[in-house]
Amino acid sequence: MPAAYDYIASYSPYDCITSQPYPAVLATGGLSDPRVTWWEPEKWTARLREHTTSDQPILLKINLEAGHGGASGRFDFLKEIALDYAFAVWAIEGV
Repeated sequence: MPAAYDYIASYSPYDCITSQPYPAVLATGGLSDPRVTWWEPEKWTARLREHTTSDQPILLKINLEAGHGGASGRFDFLKEIALDYAFAVWAIEGV
């Protein structure tokens, strides 16, 4: 099974991090997500911070009341989208 491991590692976001200038990143996760546990985006952002050669921020937000699909309330979902859009606009304006 080494070939299967190598294939999966070839597209693993965590394993493919190298020392290079990364853009601004906003990583998000949900505390109750059974598919992507909360520590996975934490490990990913920590590794990005260790390897980036740029001065762009690498941010992390874990929603303590969300699962895999994000927040479940109608307005909570919109607040999450607003945060994503605000970050995207902020990141693009800095270019």
